[in-house]
Amino acid sequence: MMRYTLITCFVLLMSCGGGQGPGTGLEPVDDFDRKQMLSDWADGIIIPAYEAYVLSLDSMKQSAEAFAQQTSPSKLAALRESWREAYAKWQYVAMFEIGKAEELSLRSYTNVYPCDTNALIDNISSGNYKLELPSTIDMQGFPALDFMLNGLAPTDIEITDIYTADASYAFYLRQLCERLYSLTKEVLNDWKANYRSAFIENFASSATGSVDKLVNDFVYYYERHLRAGKVGIPAGVFSGKIEAQTVEALYAADMSRTLLLHALDACQKFFNGLPAYDGFEGQSLAQYLDYLNTIKTGADLSKLINEQFQSAREEINDLDEDFRQQIQSDNIQLLEAYDALQMNVIFLKVDMMQALNIRVDYVDADGD
Repeated sequence: MMRYTLITCFVLLMSCGGGQGPGTGLEPVDDFDRKQMLSDWADGIIIPAYEAYVLSLDSMKQSAEAFAQQTSPSKLAALRESWREAYAKWQYVAMFEIGKAEELSLRSYTNVYPCDTNALIDNISSGNYKLELPSTIDMQGFPALDFMLNGLAPTDIEITDIYTADASYAFYLRQLCERLYSLTKEVLNDWKANYRSAFIENFASSATGSVDKLVNDFVYYYERHLRAGKVGIPAGVFSGKIEAQTVEALYAADMSRTLLLHALDACQKFFNGLPAYDGFEGQSLAQYLDYLNTIKTGADLSKLINEQFQSAREEINDLDEDFRQQIQSDNIQLLEAYDALQMNVIFLKVDMMQALNIRVDYVDADGD
C-alpha cells in the first residue's frame, strides 16, 4: 500500500509544474464553443450509445423469454451471448450519470457487484421483494444475471435443471431483464424528449453547467468505477489484501478483462469526442485542452492523456481474461495495471480540470 501512496504523491507534485495555470499571466481567453461541444456529446456520443444499449437490452429480454419457455442448454447459450453483448454496451453509457440516469440511480441498479447471491436466492424462494428499493441493488442488474446464467451450478445441464424444476427462477430472470430495459428506456426517452435541449442550453462555465457536471461525472466514473472498482478493489489496493470475489463478471470467468477494456475505450473515445461505435468526430475535451494550449512538462496535456490511455491498455491486454485467475497467479501484474490507470487520474482530475477551470464536486474516499 505504501508503494501506491508514494507513487500518487510523486505524481501530484509533478502535476504542479509545466502548465499555463492560473497566476502565470499566460492564460488564454476561453471562448471555446462549449455549446457545440455539448451538442456533439449529446447527438454524437450519448444518445447513440443509449440507443445501441437499449437495442441490446431488448434482445437480451427476448432471449430470456425464449429461455423461460424452453429451458434448454442451447437457449441458455443464446441468452448468455445476448447478456455479454448488453454488458459490453453498458460500459459505453455507464459514465453518463446525469439527468434522468442520476435521478433513477441507473448505474447502481445496473452494475453493483459482487451480487448478494444469498439474498437473491431468498428473493426467488419467498417471492417477497421489490426491485425498486435501494436495498436490492446488489440483487439485480448484470451481476445478478451473471450469477443466474453462469453461477447457479457447475454445468449447463445442471443450471437448466434448476430452471426446469422451479419456475420462480425463470420469473426472476425475466424481471431482471425487464427492469434493466425499462429503466434504460426511460433514460433514453428523456434524453430525446426533454433533457437534450436543457443539457445543451446549459453551456455556461459554472458548477451547475452541463460541461462542469458531466466532466465531474466522467472523471469520477474513471476514478471510482473503472480504476478502483474494476481493478483496485479486487487487487487489494485499498484493503491491503486481495479480494478476488469482488471482480466484475465473477461467474463468467472470461469477461473481466473484456469489460475493463470496453470501459477504457469508452472513456478515451469520450475524451476525444468520438462515438462509441461508427460516426462523426465532434468537439471534445482533448480539443478544448489544445485550444487553451495546455502544456505539461513540455508536452500537450491532451497527448499525455491519450498516451496514458494507451499505456494502461497495453498493461491490461497482458492480463488474464479472468481476473480471479490473474489475482491468484500474479497479482503484481494487476497492480501494475492499476498504476497505469492511476496516472490518468492525476492528468484528468488535477491537470485537465484545473486547465478547464472546473471545480471537483465529489470526494473520493478510497484512501489513495
